[in-house]
Amino acid sequence: MIERITAKLRMPDGSINPWVIAITVTLATFMEVLDTSIANVALPHIAGSLSAGADESTWVLTSYLVSNAIVLPLSGWLSSLLGRKRFYMSCVIVFTVSSFLCGFAPSLGMLVFFRILQGAGGGGLQPSEQAILNDTFSVDKRGMAFAVYGVAVVVAPTLGPWLGGWITDNYSWRWIFYINVPVGILSILLTSLLISDPPYMKRISLKEGFRIDYIGLGLISLGLGSLQIILDKGQRDDWFSSGFIRMFFVLMVVGLIGGVIREIRSKEPVVDFRMLKERNFAVCTLAMFFLGFVLYSSTLLIPEMLQELLGYPAELAGMALSPGGALIMVCMPVVGFLVSRVDTRLLITFGCTISASALLVMAGWSLGLDFRHAVLGRMFQAFGLAFLFIPINVSAFAYIPREKTNMGTGIINLARNIGASVGIATVSTLLERRTQWHQARLMEHVNPLSEAYRNKLSGLTVSLASGGSSGPGAAAQAHGMIYGMVQRQAAMLAFLDNFKLLGVIFFAVIPVMLMMKRPKAQGGNIPVH
Repeated sequence: MIERITAKLRMPDGSINPWVIAITVTLATFMEVLDTSIANVALPHIAGSLSAGADESTWVLTSYLVSNAIVLPLSGWLSSLLGRKRFYMSCVIVFTVSSFLCGFAPSLGMLVFFRILQGAGGGGLQPSEQAILNDTFSVDKRGMAFAVYGVAVVVAPTLGPWLGGWITDNYSWRWIFYINVPVGILSILLTSLLISDPPYMKRISLKEGFRIDYIGLGLISLGLGSLQIILDKGQRDDWFSSGFIRMFFVLMVVGLIGGVIREIRSKEPVVDFRMLKERNFAVCTLAMFFLGFVLYSSTLLIPEMLQELLGYPAELAGMALSPGGALIMVCMPVVGFLVSRVDTRLLITFGCTISASALLVMAGWSLGLDFRHAVLGRMFQAFGLAFLFIPINVSAFAYIPREKTNMGTGIINLARNIGASVGIATVSTLLERRTQWHQARLMEHVNPLSEAYRNKLSGLTVSLASGGSSGPGAAAQAHGMIYGMVQRQAAMLAFLDNFKLLGVIFFAVIPVMLMMKRPKAQGGNIPVH
């Protein structure tokens, strides 16, 4: 029966239909990317269920991100050591089993341990899928293939907050992990039947004298793990005023600088940073960093603003992102079609311009914002984002030899993930500090010498007194209401500052993208040496 099913999936020449392979490898990747954001809204429920503090529960997120960041750049080396198919299947198995164990975890300590395993398994999925798609599709169809991958990587983070809120409210937080299990099992079965390593891919053989660079491996892991902990915990611990953060900063500097120097000098590096000498790859890696920065930051800001300032429930706030995700899904195939016919630099410039413009429009929002305009603003931004992911990925590998694809996908995916972490840490810090700054400026006008303040205070006092409050009580309540208004306005201004910053960042990326080499020919004739 299995042979009959696989026979129907084959092309006339006997090879597996490449689109079946694309969907197969996208299944697990979608769930892995979804897990980076789906647990955020469930943290209060997890903390309450496992008798943990709010600050302790954040290790559920940090542990996943740390192990994920460590494995990402190592995925190319591990694929060469184990074989790409075997490595990919191992990652899916580890991710699926650890997802079940996360849902079953009886304590916070066990949940954090299983999240470390889940992040390690998930870390190899994105680079492996990207490398598989790069080898499965011809150059002229690669844009459409990356459209499928783009749906997983760009749409999943926008669905995470809404789906996590819905599952947590209607079932239990444990089901945000259990839903990975059937998808993982299906992915394992399809991968074992349909995917094979390309004939030109060389396996590293330990029997032939290859030596594992344990020092380089350890330094890179130490540096990336410390960086992720700093970014995730920095704002909560007030950055360098905390001895905990200072310690990990020293470890990060030692690990990253030592690791990069050792890998550059190594003949057989664990992470080949020398690939960044190729101009297109270096520029696209930088662009992917800023794409992760803006995508994940804005995905955090919009629901948080709707919940904290406008009183939306978590599920409805998450739904404000969903139409934007749907628009990306619709636009991705169009961009995949255009990428082999239009200069990718023009597509990227167009996408950055649209997204930056949308963010600057958001910077003009106010507390009178309604749900419709919040959705339209996100859709405007999402339309621009759809024109970025595919052209950046296609341009990055236009001049990279095929045998280095595995290593390259690990580096560029790491750049996006670090960009996401840096972006979230940046906007979280700015929200806190800009709110304080705006509140101090606004409070300068809340004094008895201000006629507007006196009129507002008098009007509120009279209104409250007519509603049944006593004279002194009405005055105290009026003061409290004015202070609450100041706090909300200050917080809103801080959100607007962040939207403005993200818009400026995307405009600043445009001249950097023009540094890329122009493809030698359109229509799919970009050389892949």
